[in-house]
Amino acid sequence: MSATNISIRLLQIALLLGCGSALAHHSSAMFDAKNEITVKGTIKEFDFENPHVRIVLMVPGEQGGPATEWNFEAASVRGMALAGWRRSSVKSGDEVTAVGAPLKDGRPGAMLHRVILADGTILKSNLGANY
Repeated sequence: MSATNISIRLLQIALLLGCGSALAHHSSAMFDAKNEITVKGTIKEFDFENPHVRIVLMVPGEQGGPATEWNFEAASVRGMALAGWRRSSVKSGDEVTAVGAPLKDGRPGAMLHRVILADGTILKSNLGANY
């Protein structure tokens, strides 16, 4: 094997090893798992896409103040589908209550635990959810 072929093989191996870190999952350390928040609002966006489903709620401000946009990160599409979610489960304009672990830095966002629909139906964020 020539030096050029060895260099090419080493480069290929290095690229393959680097791919693993590119596929690594990010941490949930930004969420306060010891606390739970509940907010009621109107769905602005529902992104039923991987790597995580996302729900954006417009939550009315106190005493008629401006609404605040809350971002809820949820499980993967597969995890939520196994828990009963579908692309049609919620849509823009729906009034829902979202419950989750808030962001530690105080910004309006959370890791979704469950959504309570207007009719009282509870949708957990994933099948293994224990909340």
